[in-house]
Amino acid sequence: MATLIDINQRPQLRHPEKANRPDNPIQRKPEWIRVKAPMTKGFRETRDIVKSKNLVTVCEEAACPNIGECWDQKHATMMILGEICTRACAFCNITTGLPNAVDTDEPRRVADAVAEMGLKHVVITSVDRDDLEDGGAQHFVDVIHAIRANSPGTTIEILTPDFLRKPQWALDKVIDAAPDVFNHNLETVPRLYLSIRPGARYYNSLRLLERVKDRAPDQFTKSGLMVGLGESTEEVMQVMDDMRSAGIDFLTIGQYLQPTKKHAAIDRFVTPEEFKRYEVLARSKGFLMVSASPLTRSSHHAGDDFAKLKAARAAKAGRA
Repeated sequence: MATLIDINQRPQLRHPEKANRPDNPIQRKPEWIRVKAPMTKGFRETRDIVKSKNLVTVCEEAACPNIGECWDQKHATMMILGEICTRACAFCNITTGLPNAVDTDEPRRVADAVAEMGLKHVVITSVDRDDLEDGGAQHFVDVIHAIRANSPGTTIEILTPDFLRKPQWALDKVIDAAPDVFNHNLETVPRLYLSIRPGARYYNSLRLLERVKDRAPDQFTKSGLMVGLGESTEEVMQVMDDMRSAGIDFLTIGQYLQPTKKHAAIDRFVTPEEFKRYEVLARSKGFLMVSASPLTRSSHHAGDDFAKLKAARAAKAGRA
């Protein structure tokens, strides 16, 4: 019988910048939010590869509930540019502070790990680096080039920061590196940005994804939302419409889970049936791919979903 863990058991607060925030009691999770304990052979092998290459993963840093499942299948989302973020979003479990210098050897180590794991699809994300002139754009480019040189058959998905107040050329050079999927999460509805994502701007994030489509029309774009923060169904539908107006192809919607009592409180747990309705709505609006469930995260099953899309397109082309 599979061992289950209650993901109410989260890491202790490790963010001194959040210490002065009011406490928000952590609610007990419903029965549908349960995951397998990370204790398999595949999980241990993935953990050992990540450690041996001295890499950071968002799976660990963000306390992702899917780490057991993903690492068992040797799927890991690499987090580049360090493990310290210059932002302090109310939902995020990543440490805030002054980051270290950029590790110029990291692209090689990431590429080696991708090859050693035999990944067919890899997701690369990063912390926000407001301290860098280009927001870390060149480092994304270097990682993409290193993976392509080492594993030319691997498709690459990037999940970038918002490059807020950075020069246009910074974003453009990442687009021109031609990742297979360009992902940037809007995270929540505009009304909640001030409390949930105060360092970001909703329309800046939307325009970023629109810029990707304008500059590289054939490049897939993707974005994600957390629900359960106090948003209404009507607000989520409006964000979907905004995304489609910006040409966004893929959408993920998942339940927000509160990392510690100092993070934003959960307003409610959205039921699996509601997630299904969101999925139906999103597909009716024209998204090419939709993943909506309580445990959906940006990179969860990203490779499988992308492979299915490619296969469907190939089959359609063959019938034409």
